[in-house]
Amino acid sequence: MVLPYVASFSDNPPGEALPQGWEPWTLSKLKKPTQYKLVDDAGKTVVKASADASASGLVHALNLNAKTYPLLTWRWKVTDLISAADNTQKNTEDSPVRVVVTFGGDPDRLSLDDRLFFDNIRLFTGQQMPYATLMYIWENRAPVGTIIPNRHTSRVRMLVAESGRDKLGLWQQVTRNVYEDYKRAFGEEPGPITAIGIMTDTDNTGANAHAFYGDIQFLRVAPPRQMFASD
Repeated sequence: MVLPYVASFSDNPPGEALPQGWEPWTLSKLKKPTQYKLVDDAGKTVVKASADASASGLVHALNLNAKTYPLLTWRWKVTDLISAADNTQKNTEDSPVRVVVTFGGDPDRLSLDDRLFFDNIRLFTGQQMPYATLMYIWENRAPVGTIIPNRHTSRVRMLVAESGRDKLGLWQQVTRNVYEDYKRAFGEEPGPITAIGIMTDTDNTGANAHAFYGDIQFLRVAPPRQMFASD
């Protein structure tokens, strides 16, 4: 079922069951899946991700206007970085946390190279790639705000939302303007937001990683405060 909002992890009890509204996201049948579990953290239910040379995620279908609901806010906590990870390099492209936003669009606008890549992915995985994908990641070295292109297709971009070791082990509240981020990453207006996902992946480096995800929301921009004579 496609919802007009993101179902909260905190509305679910801890346990093995997937959070309501979320489904497994398998990248490839050849990849070992990352494990996701609802756990209690200081009285609030969050998702714990455990990766061991693995890559998969959880995905939540949506139908949102990116211009109407441009603010994406979430909480995440990383216990340690993946020491060998470097998302600017094809063979070490791993991240302890990813928040992934997918967008609809006109497939006729895809380049020939992107169409061929999309066709290969569909043949290999049985899944149709979204028109565009924006991934928010925690990088080892690249500065916050850096946009990292995908080595295979122009329709996937990574954006560094956190970097370095300073905030390891602490819950971080992150807010991004996904409408503006999309325009900066792809140079065009975004189509409708079709899904939100989370992913902890270590398949390229073969490492172990543990991370936690809190609730995710899309919000409207707050209207400007009215000015009164008494101000």
